[in-house]
Amino acid sequence: MDGRVVVITGGTSGIGQVAAGKLAGMGARMVLVARDKERGQAALDCVRSAGPNARHSIHYADLSTIAEMKRVASEISAAEPRIDVLINNAGALFNSRRLTADGLEMTFATNHMSYYVLTLGLAERLKSTSGARVVNTASDAHKGARLDFGDLQSANNYRGFPAYSRSKLCNILFTRELSKRWSGTGMTVNCLHPGFVKTRFGNQSGGALAYGIRIAKMFAAISQEKGSRTIVYLASSDEVSKTSGAYFYKCKPVEPTQEAQDDESARRLWEESAKLM
Repeated sequence: MDGRVVVITGGTSGIGQVAAGKLAGMGARMVLVARDKERGQAALDCVRSAGPNARHSIHYADLSTIAEMKRVASEISAAEPRIDVLINNAGALFNSRRLTADGLEMTFATNHMSYYVLTLGLAERLKSTSGARVVNTASDAHKGARLDFGDLQSANNYRGFPAYSRSKLCNILFTRELSKRWSGTGMTVNCLHPGFVKTRFGNQSGGALAYGIRIAKMFAAISQEKGSRTIVYLASSDEVSKTSGAYFYKCKPVEPTQEAQDDESARRLWEESAKLM
């Protein structure tokens, strides 16, 4: 990864922070996107320690709002003449329905629209970099989820985990459609299930959901180091330099659900997302 530039969201904690440190240690120059300045500075210190010879940087933005997503994409594009890897890893889960400043449901906005808007905002830099890669953190939680295109903002009967599951289905469908649209460019787009990882994720979701997540992580969660491996693999391995549109688990391609392989749903999600920008 010497000399390669890697942009990552969700790199201030959990598997994102571990992956950022690993890639920095492999020689990559990390460009972090964070919301919280205290945690952002701590994460920047970590990548600087792991890769002291590179000029790592950080940009701050609230990835739940369209204007902030566009602004940070513009700032990164202006600062970076090339981007070798974009890792869309930021994510959240909320027990109760919340709306963003744009009137979007918070889970959908943070977990899907941030991937969509940031990727398209950095498309010019990615396309101008030979062999560029996009890596999207999805989840096995997409199983059982279906998209209701009449209610993408979950206005009816909102429940936290089903909303999260639908957002992870969106990640896989976005990967599928983007791979098709960028076919022939030399760029690759893949997504992954990191496993059920013991991180701070979900602890702030609120209510019984947060309590349940904490309990589950005490018994079933894997380490952050293990959870980060597939992110690092997709960002760096020569084995996947020509692979695109796939869903990975434990560094191996696996099949997601039939809903996640629906080309019509992928196309429609793209078009509906475009209308929100």
